[in-house]
Amino acid sequence: MLELRPNCELCDVDLPPDALNVRICSYECTYCAACADDVLHNVCPTCGGGLAPRPIRPRQAWRHPHISLGLGFHPASQTRKHTRWSRDEIAAMTARLKDVPPQDR
Repeated sequence: MLELRPNCELCDVDLPPDALNVRICSYECTYCAACADDVLHNVCPTCGGGLAPRPIRPRQAWRHPHISLGLGFHPASQTRKHTRWSRDEIAAMTARLKDVPPQDR
């Protein structure tokens, strides 16, 4: 199950669970759309993979009481994370991979 991390790991902007401007990689590294597009150029600085829109977890359990789903049962993470990579390391990874389609990386 996705953590739904609460912030951009690069600029630290808040990204609530229902935010539409969130991008994640397959390892759940989380970035705002502005950082994903303008700084990272669709390259995760950790794994080198692409960044896709994060799904929205429904607020309520639409199938309740039979199945316990939704943010009420599975809340978003409150643990803020930050990239471990320096801006120079990010720029080097991005420059190397930004012109390679994610499926070919």
